[in-house]
Amino acid sequence: MDTVLASNPGVRVGCDIGGTFTDIVLATPDGRIFVNKTSTTPDNLGQAIVQGLEALIEQAGVQPGDITEIVHGTTTASNTILQKVGAKTGVLATEGFRDVLEIGRIRTPTMFDLAWRKPDPLVPRRYRRGIHERIDARGEIVTALDEQEIRTVVAELAAEGVESIAICFLNSYINPDHEIAAKRLIEAEFPQLLVSASCDVLPEIKEYERTSTTVVNAYILPAMRTYLARLRTDLAAMGVKASLQVMASNGGMMGVASASEKPVFAVASGPAGGVAGAALIGALGNEHELIVFDMGGTTAKASIVTDGTPSLTTEYEFRDGISAPSRFVKGGGYVLKVPAIDIAEVGAGGGSIASIDSGGLLCVGPESAGAYPGPACYGNGNDRPTVTDANMVLGYLNPRALAGGSLKVQPRLSKAAVLKHVGQPLGLDAIRAAHGMRRVANVNMARAIRAVTIERGRDPRDMTMIAFGGGGPLHAVEVARLLGVRRVIAPIMAGVFCSAGMLSADAEHNFVKAILRPLEQCDGAVQAAVEKLRAQGLEVLQSEGYPAHSVDITAMADLRYLGQSSELTVPVTGAFGQAGTLEALGRDFNALYERTFGYSSDETLELVNVRVFAYGRSDQRLNFRTSGVDTSALRGETGERLVSFDPEGEPCLTRLLPRSAMTSQAVDGPLIIESYDTTIVVPPDARAWADPTGNIVIELLPETA
Repeated sequence: MDTVLASNPGVRVGCDIGGTFTDIVLATPDGRIFVNKTSTTPDNLGQAIVQGLEALIEQAGVQPGDITEIVHGTTTASNTILQKVGAKTGVLATEGFRDVLEIGRIRTPTMFDLAWRKPDPLVPRRYRRGIHERIDARGEIVTALDEQEIRTVVAELAAEGVESIAICFLNSYINPDHEIAAKRLIEAEFPQLLVSASCDVLPEIKEYERTSTTVVNAYILPAMRTYLARLRTDLAAMGVKASLQVMASNGGMMGVASASEKPVFAVASGPAGGVAGAALIGALGNEHELIVFDMGGTTAKASIVTDGTPSLTTEYEFRDGISAPSRFVKGGGYVLKVPAIDIAEVGAGGGSIASIDSGGLLCVGPESAGAYPGPACYGNGNDRPTVTDANMVLGYLNPRALAGGSLKVQPRLSKAAVLKHVGQPLGLDAIRAAHGMRRVANVNMARAIRAVTIERGRDPRDMTMIAFGGGGPLHAVEVARLLGVRRVIAPIMAGVFCSAGMLSADAEHNFVKAILRPLEQCDGAVQAAVEKLRAQGLEVLQSEGYPAHSVDITAMADLRYLGQSSELTVPVTGAFGQAGTLEALGRDFNALYERTFGYSSDETLELVNVRVFAYGRSDQRLNFRTSGVDTSALRGETGERLVSFDPEGEPCLTRLLPRSAMTSQAVDGPLIIESYDTTIVVPPDARAWADPTGNIVIELLPETA
């Protein structure tokens, strides 16, 4: 079993697989940091990790056996859903409820779009079977489970090629006996099948959400298991026998054993690491209200940090195209009721392709050139212009090579692509066409940020933006101006920051118990539930190598007014059973309800769920302030080149500086700051300097007439 000791001082590695690049960060016990960007290998995602890790091992002068922990953010789960290549899945539901998955919530994300089509269910109806069993809302058995019926139905599904089974019986969140019995029978008599029971994945009320989450888990389970097993084999072949941890959607780590059983908790794996790291970077600079902006090769993502804590959600919808979460927009994707960092995402990245639609409008994304063939300037046969090509035409990017010289580029191919597909159809020269592409991409990315700020009642003008990813610092200032943001931070290791953020994260596991009773009636029984969940958390973390003294436990409660169908979550500040605890929960809920909706009530409160969060702490987590990035990863050019900042003006001679040359002395724009992993653009009417941690801080000045 993979374990990681909380005080193990070995070499640690963070890996983030993106649509275009795979980013790897290696941290040594003496505080040195080495970074690598390798083109993602879509046919075998782990191959890019092995290639990049081999290069870093040589660069750092360490041995494969010195690596004690690898923290991994993977797109395997999300890609499996997007590409519809998951397991052939069957569903066992209570008789009469086989269509819950397809009926959903009878909502549409766009009220007036008559052409909108509901996403096809991951499990066709022929593989969803009703089982003659029933448990009522009080948890009492009404109709006993017929095990012979289970044998017959599962045998039929197996004969049709079903590989994975999701068990979702009615009211199993109160009494899971039937699901447990069915799971044991299937595992004993059909060992070739993988089984996900909703009482293990999501023991909560709300039939559709519980069914959808469990089905997604079953659908991606074989792909995730196969991927993780292959990755471990490939790493072992190169002599790496380290603990393998997977980044969870909530910003914490989970052991490979947990990820192999409940991959649904890691669907939004990669972006979460960046948000967790951004919160720590902000705290170092006493910045606690942050917009987190991550622009990669395929997508751009946005989230916020409030009071120093990443914004979390207990439910989100996974879908292709644009994903901009909102309380009021539902029905456009596959519901996952799992803890996750609240992230909005748009298909606007460096590899996003520009085109002219049938109405003559310029569009950018969501289609991406990906890692291969990549942007036109890569010279791999793609002649369609991407955002990277637009930046190349405008002079923002190094015209000879990217990624520290490891990726040769051909600017003439960028110009030809922009002219052919955008400039000529619109009657524009290459510069104006490239500015148009960049402007459309920036507006799309600003829309994602508005989804997590203005739509959440937050004013972006009161916040600081932390921009990372290969393209984040390249576009951050213009996006900030669209939002009225006056301060932008490009953190250390910005181009590989999600990987770095993973090394700063703690292990985290979440447990939930449904209660469903008026708050005033919650006494010792709830205390017993909290203690049971706490014991589960300790057991899981100790199995991953965290001793009891390194484990922190916190509790939360989901409450609502009696009769409502949605809850708000408030912290439990004292143990259940203690005098005043229930009253404090009521006061905290009413205060939160008023902040959220503008009013509160004296109606009876209902306690829906108790949640326990178990954290595995370690003194080996990455410390951004004391760690030093290897200087070879910060090389960049010194000199000048022509850069266009205004489509109506002439390109201006712009100073070039390597990131390592930046100091606390402010430098006025225009300025291009280059490093191995990203390019930072400081336009006119802005200035930049390095803070004590090594982050580049950009202050936007009032625009001149």
